[in-house]
Amino acid sequence: MTRLRQVVVTLAFILGVALWPRPSHALLTIEITQGAETGIPIAVVPFGWDAKKAALPHDVAAVVDADLARSGRFLTVARKDFLATPHHDRDVTFKDWRLLKAEALVIGNIAPAANGKVEVQFRLYDVFREKQLTGYSYTVEPAALRRLAHQIADVIYEKLTGEPGAFNTRIAYVTKETPRNGAGVYKLQVADSDGFNAQTVVQTTEPLLSPAWSPDGRRLAYVSFEDKRSKVYLQNLADGKRELIAEHRGINSAPAFSPDGKRLALTLSREGNPEIFVLDIATRALRRLTHNPAIDTEPAWSPDGRHLIFTSDRAGKPQIYRMSAEGGDAERLTFEGDYNARASYSPDGKMLTLVTRQEGLYHIATLRLDTRALQVLTDTSLDESPSFAPNGRLIIYATEVRGRGLLASVSADGRVRQLYRLAEGDVREPAWSPYNR
Repeated sequence: MTRLRQVVVTLAFILGVALWPRPSHALLTIEITQGAETGIPIAVVPFGWDAKKAALPHDVAAVVDADLARSGRFLTVARKDFLATPHHDRDVTFKDWRLLKAEALVIGNIAPAANGKVEVQFRLYDVFREKQLTGYSYTVEPAALRRLAHQIADVIYEKLTGEPGAFNTRIAYVTKETPRNGAGVYKLQVADSDGFNAQTVVQTTEPLLSPAWSPDGRRLAYVSFEDKRSKVYLQNLADGKRELIAEHRGINSAPAFSPDGKRLALTLSREGNPEIFVLDIATRALRRLTHNPAIDTEPAWSPDGRHLIFTSDRAGKPQIYRMSAEGGDAERLTFEGDYNARASYSPDGKMLTLVTRQEGLYHIATLRLDTRALQVLTDTSLDESPSFAPNGRLIIYATEVRGRGLLASVSADGRVRQLYRLAEGDVREPAWSPYNR
């Protein structure tokens, strides 16, 4: 096929089909509460299916369309307005799409392949230039179609924006369900970036906090109170094995992987006061970084591994500080407002996302490190735990709506907002994964 690159993908390896032993039926559904007013107009045509008698488990085009719409960089054309539904190059009439003011067009077709698999082909066009921009063919198991749709959306996003997409990634979060007659149940869960395919990593009747991804996306560090005191664990997602990494006297909290995955920054009060430590995971060697009578907590690494930021009340109220990963003096970064906490870096290292208090309300904000300009992105009253997507375009965070814990996301420029609704219970402590590897 002209200009169509053949890519045969074994998704069982790439997607980690059996990462966790316990599937979860709790579904995070996403509602766009504030959309972008501008973006690239794009039409994603329902993909053809050459075996009409057998239904496919997922609508690939619908997943691609939803991904692009949520990004805030595209304006998707509604299916009901389509004048045609082409599946092959020969069937495309570009004037039909110019009439709908679509600047880009996506078509595709799915056909049965050997051994129960299916072959998925798609093409992306520039409508006004009447030119194909890219096209791929994949051979996958039918069950992998949804994840493949995220991969296709990433290809389209990068081709049209010049930046990597982040749809084929995952989010970790903690849920709490409280039965009418019984103790609350906490679950550490991992789902696709759009809330589907949720899997339970850990389940307990005691609180779980602060999940943190390893740079390769294969492990999670988190805090558990299963024995009525805080401990830090490492969880291998491939085989479900977990390892106790810190159970010192006092507080063990706020784990954060270094960019090379070999160290964890932690908050420990083993010597009496909460301080920032760095733990070598292989040798278990522990090194104390901060030495201050104030509370130092919530460490996060810079993308190049040279610095750590953390929250400290050494100036009287919680503010964000930065220091060398080797130790030394700390520099205060935030001065606007009387409360700034839970900061982490954008993937390019140019800004931070954090929780700021403005007029008694807790909001998600960004701080540019070159100008120190603080931009408040949300207007709800109790927002917490922000985490950048691996392309830096979206920030996922926890919020509260009518007394219920929900997840939400906001674009880094504040233009697009979404709510992730759980069918039952509360959801907190989100962390966006690195790119799948």
